[in-house]
Amino acid sequence: MIKEEQIGQLPDALLVPAENKPHLMQVDIDTLHPFAGHPYQVRDDAEMDALVESIQTQGILTPLVVRLMDGNEKEYEVISGHRRLHACKKAGITTVPALIYSLDRDAAAIALVDSNLHRERILPSEKAFAYKLKLEALKHQGQRTDLTLSQVATRLDNAADIGKQQGESRDTVFRYIRLTSLIPGILEKVDEGRIAFTPAVHLSYLSPAEQGWVLDEMERNDCTPSVGQAYHLKDHSMAGTLTRDFVAGLMSQEKANQKERLKIPMERIRKYFPKHYTTAQMEDAIVKMCEAQFRRRSDRDAR
Repeated sequence: MIKEEQIGQLPDALLVPAENKPHLMQVDIDTLHPFAGHPYQVRDDAEMDALVESIQTQGILTPLVVRLMDGNEKEYEVISGHRRLHACKKAGITTVPALIYSLDRDAAAIALVDSNLHRERILPSEKAFAYKLKLEALKHQGQRTDLTLSQVATRLDNAADIGKQQGESRDTVFRYIRLTSLIPGILEKVDEGRIAFTPAVHLSYLSPAEQGWVLDEMERNDCTPSVGQAYHLKDHSMAGTLTRDFVAGLMSQEKANQKERLKIPMERIRKYFPKHYTTAQMEDAIVKMCEAQFRRRSDRDAR
């Protein structure tokens, strides 16, 4: 059972002015909704399975943090606890303990971002959309911001403040925000580690159609653009001279670190792996299966 004194154990990021005291109560799970546009992924993976099992055996040890939805006194928007909410739904739980705060959307957005950026593992896409969400919330609160990549520090530089909290520079914050302009297929490869951060930033300046050309060539040639290639693509895109043929020619060039690869269409093997497996995880599993088969054959031949 969650007790009132546990309210004081919340992360600092969720502390609000003293007069804004939260109300702790059991809430019907059907009245809880994910925070609209929240940047953090909720995946059905091994960690989620473990969380579901924990909730089934021990219950919910930490209450969700929510706010009343604008114009609705019976529905709530989750600020902290999206994974717990998903796990509870999978576990068949109908009510959950929740701390209900009276916050406007901008204050809630800032609390949501700050309460999750400290996580040990956070994907580049999650950080990118988190930085963007917080910067826009600060802008709505009336503080000066600029969503363009500027080299000149301003007196009220919210991006610098955001970066300082995470040990990163102002420009790094803006470079992460650039990633939100990538199409899903390319952003997924950034999260998987197949495209490095700097090339990804360069690619973000391409139009969605142009990024689609790059993605097609990446799949066709089983390659990723180097920093230099990505810079050339950005340069031609901004000059209005980028064509599909130019992308194809550039991406077909073999880089020094590229080796001959075996290409297997994804649709042939995806069904044999869990949905949450990345391309790298599938590759590792295939190699391990090949090694096991080789050992069995070697043992049989040695008899």
